[in-house]
Amino acid sequence: MIFPDLSDCNQIMKKILYPVFAFSFLSSFASYPPSTPPSEGMWIPLLLEALNEKDMRAMGLKLSAEDIYSVNHSSLKDAIAQFGGGCTSSFISGEGLLLTNHHCGYSQIQGHSTVDHDYLTDGFWAADKSGELKCNGLTVTLIVRIEDVTETVLKDIPAEISELDREKKIQEKFLELKKTALEGTQYEAFIRPFFQGNEYYMIVTETFNDVRMVGAPPSSIGKFGGDTDNWMWPRHTGDFSLFRVYANQENKPAEYSVENVPYQPKHFLPVSIRGVEKGDFTMVYGFPGRTSEYLTSFAVEHTYSVSNPVKIALREKRLEIMDSYMKQNDTVRIQYAAKYAGISNYHKKWIGENRGLKKLRAIEAKMKYESEILSWIQSDAQFAGDYGNIFDEFKRLYAGTKSQSIFADYLNEAAFGIEAFAFAYRWRDLVALCKADDPDETKITSAVEFLRGATEGFFKNYHAPLDREVTPIVLEMMMNGIDKSSYPPLFQEINKKYSGNCNAYADELFRESFFVNRGKTEKVLTKFSAGKVKIIEKDPVYQLMEGIFGYWRESISPGFTEKTMQIEALKRKYMALIRRYNIEGKNYPDANSTLRVAYGKVDDYIPADGVYYNCYTTLDGIMEKFDPSNEEFVLPEKLIELYKAKDYGAYGQNGTMRVCFIASNHTTGGNSGSPVIDGEGNLIGLNFDRNWEGTMSDIMYDPDRCRNISMDTRYLLFVIDKFAGAGHLVNEMKLVTK
Repeated sequence: MIFPDLSDCNQIMKKILYPVFAFSFLSSFASYPPSTPPSEGMWIPLLLEALNEKDMRAMGLKLSAEDIYSVNHSSLKDAIAQFGGGCTSSFISGEGLLLTNHHCGYSQIQGHSTVDHDYLTDGFWAADKSGELKCNGLTVTLIVRIEDVTETVLKDIPAEISELDREKKIQEKFLELKKTALEGTQYEAFIRPFFQGNEYYMIVTETFNDVRMVGAPPSSIGKFGGDTDNWMWPRHTGDFSLFRVYANQENKPAEYSVENVPYQPKHFLPVSIRGVEKGDFTMVYGFPGRTSEYLTSFAVEHTYSVSNPVKIALREKRLEIMDSYMKQNDTVRIQYAAKYAGISNYHKKWIGENRGLKKLRAIEAKMKYESEILSWIQSDAQFAGDYGNIFDEFKRLYAGTKSQSIFADYLNEAAFGIEAFAFAYRWRDLVALCKADDPDETKITSAVEFLRGATEGFFKNYHAPLDREVTPIVLEMMMNGIDKSSYPPLFQEINKKYSGNCNAYADELFRESFFVNRGKTEKVLTKFSAGKVKIIEKDPVYQLMEGIFGYWRESISPGFTEKTMQIEALKRKYMALIRRYNIEGKNYPDANSTLRVAYGKVDDYIPADGVYYNCYTTLDGIMEKFDPSNEEFVLPEKLIELYKAKDYGAYGQNGTMRVCFIASNHTTGGNSGSPVIDGEGNLIGLNFDRNWEGTMSDIMYDPDRCRNISMDTRYLLFVIDKFAGAGHLVNEMKLVTK
């Protein structure tokens, strides 16, 4: 599944480490390949007319670039929304009906589920709008416009300014630009760097907070194949869920209210039941999260040999423990369903990514390209003087940050993999407020109220025995994995007091800490005042968190940040060089969670010698995989009955029911839920995954192997109409027939 990691620790660490890692191994460069295959790239919609329209028309597009992106009239962009900040969704009716993946809506489905009303197992379908379920905290964001603000942002910034001062000046300009752009509106805006800071674009947005769950198939359809089939082709998953966006009487965003009405989008996608065949044009419109297509050979080597193996091993252990507890108890199964899915998703992705990098001999390919670039540089005396040492500099800086990067991986995947550790991290702001020279009681009260809500959310989906079993295993792996010269003093204390026995240490943590017990946590928050801060600071889990994260913050992060800021300056310079070297071709920016268009064709592929994969799957394949003894391959009885009767309605094709198809669109995390659109602007599929052989496409795209996996819209309609009996939802849609 192409979706963001759902584990709490990962979301926390994005905030902690992103400013650093935006400069480090996961964002360094070497543009490869020098020429871009037709189906490679995630393109800025604003620039389609100049860069892509001709190619897209040659491949089968019937629309104009203006039909895809426009600020002057409604266009396809007005049907595309970012779902919950991590996935993509699209409007498929004039009444705000929103389509996304089952795994994108999974946490909402789980949140509404109980043992008595298990929507994960049984599915959910609102009989009418009054039965739709409020989704607390879920947002849907639309793009109002995209503006190139490069000239304004970079004007009058000296070339030799330090990275820190440069960033300060850029942030000041961001504030000025946003103030002007948003004056007199209800919109929001953000500005992102593209091409590693050589260009900047401002994205103006409109966010809706009243989003309600409309429908979701049972997991036996929406998650059919489970972890076994995840990232794999052939695929037979009905990976979809339905929500609805509500607005006030003026069709504007509003907080939840029974007075709100369904939002009327400026554009919604007609749903095609024409079907797709090999060679058909496809376009994926969505919010791809993050790619690193311009990594150097040094960075790919680190990713392949060091970082990915560490993360894979740590997640494998956590998943084994989660799985054992989830199988023993239905309450735990529901509590950990979304967590397990998120952790498992990237665990398997990284395994596939390494396989793909090895298959493509990616490190050697990058080195070859870098050699070509170096020869080009050295052919010009001026270039040689300015750029001749650029690869030596990259090599030096990467070598100088290797041990810190390894520590960061263990901090993220091991330390923050302990749920109580991640929960304790959220209390740091309260501690800081209490220890201020002049504590602000108003701010302290606000922080306490925030933690009351966080406590409720944390313990709703927390099982202390599971976390207790995870803790010593990941701590021991971290102690064995990081450089001894980087040991936090806490590790030395564990070795001294417990003779290195992490299991005995974990016993004390979970016996003494209030962070693993809801009643004790709520007691601490009751009538809390600044004078009670010592209770928090003396807690053993809080001390564990400060002992590892605090050590990172004080002893490792400053030096790491300094070196990675040097990489930031170097890679921006290098990216400009790359674009000059490839002046005859087209470069696309790495994904950064902004709206992008990818395009390709429905196509089969050969994953290995003697193996051929067709470009579509059918319900016949679902029945072949059906195994009532394996929870990943069970099926609802009604689906079996419909199959036996061949009762496919208007959605079948020659007596079969198409389920999924693959195409050559370049996608990544965040593209989950993206609509797959035909050359006329109709919805033909719902993107939800990539093939395992192509997961290295975040680093290196291969047109022969990289495929995005989508659910056929005819299977979507079949499940809603024939299986769920929710024809009233189909009646909302505009169907495009033969």
